Amino acid sequence: MELFEQIRREYEHGGGTIRGIAKKLGIHRRMVREAVLSAVPVERKIPVRERPKLEPAMAFINAVLEADKKAPRKQRHTAHRIWCRIRAEMPEVKVAESTIRRHVRERKIELAMIHRETFIPQSYAWGGEAQVDWYEAYADICGERELVYVFCMRSMASGEAFHCAFPHASQQAFLEAHEQAFLYFGGVFAVLRYDNLKSAVKKILRGHQREETTRFMAFRSHWGFQSEFCNPAEGHEKGGVEGEGGYFRRNHMVPVPQVASWEALNLFLLEASLPQFLRSKRTRPLHRRFFSGVRR
Repeated sequence: MELFEQIRREYEHGGGTIRGIAKKLGIHRRMVREAVLSAVPVERKIPVRERPKLEPAMAFINAVLEADKKAPRKQRHTAHRIWCRIRAEMPEVKVAESTIRRHVRERKIELAMIHRETFIPQSYAWGGEAQVDWYEAYADICGERELVYVFCMRSMASGEAFHCAFPHASQQAFLEAHEQAFLYFGGVFAVLRYDNLKSAVKKILRGHQREETTRFMAFRSHWGFQSEFCNPAEGHEKGGVEGEGGYFRRNHMVPVPQVASWEALNLFLLEASLPQFLRSKRTRPLHRRFFSGVRR
């Protein structure tokens, strides 16, 4: 509108010609003629481009996003997960991941499902620190949808993580999961970072001081690692494992896994935890050292 006003002013009061105004303003002569005839720009039609590559998959994508409304909030499909499913379930559809991302973003904006994540890069010594946390997910076990508590230990140097599920986040499960994680990594980290979970902390004292449970102190003494605890309600202090839980749940537990038993669920989680180059060989790195500097 402002451009049309300027064109009309130049034409009526400046004494300019159509060719001169177009050259002065750097526009086409057709636009100058349109402005001379009408002060209101003609509404332009936005051409609807065909999407021959995407169209065969649009119905599948829309159905997945609609089904996500009934799925657990933290186990909904990402654009990358949808693209992976299209490659696996619809091999005849050849579409780029970037195309899927754009369409999924458009649909999620329409469905008000967009959120923003912020990541801060950090560096750690090899074998120096791992972060530990529980997160919740759902799984269909023997045909029944169950809430499962998944233990996660993440190496902060390599980004490798171990996941295993339990029906309850009890202290017994907490300590047993540690032993399985140590076996998975082939060693013990020098420092493990936690939030203030009741399995390890009886009372929060000043600063980072904690009154720890007797059983956890004995367990820590046996394995020879140091423990550090985050400030209350400051989950970002162990953001590595917080992000790992969300990433793993979105990429390996979507759609909701269907298994016959808890043992089968943990085998599924172990297989998904493996690095890609080991997963293809169907091996379990329970006695493999993934990094230098860990203590046997």
